[in-house]
Amino acid sequence: MTTTTFAVTGMTCGHCVAAVTAEVAKINGVTAVDVDLSTGSVTVESTAAIEPSDLADAIDEAGYELAP
Repeated sequence: MTTTTFAVTGMTCGHCVAAVTAEVAKINGVTAVDVDLSTGSVTVESTAAIEPSDLADAIDEAGYELAP
């Protein structure tokens, strides 16, 4: 099991949290997603390391941006 935390920009409300959670959860191997709106962080638990490009694509699909 791997746990990684990423910063996401542009999230401002509960809808943002739901959208990011839904898109990240679709990534193959993801077992849990925790979005912290107050810090702009997304913690992902997965069976193996997540490719940064896969995560960036999921965040983009939700309408937000992975922070550099």
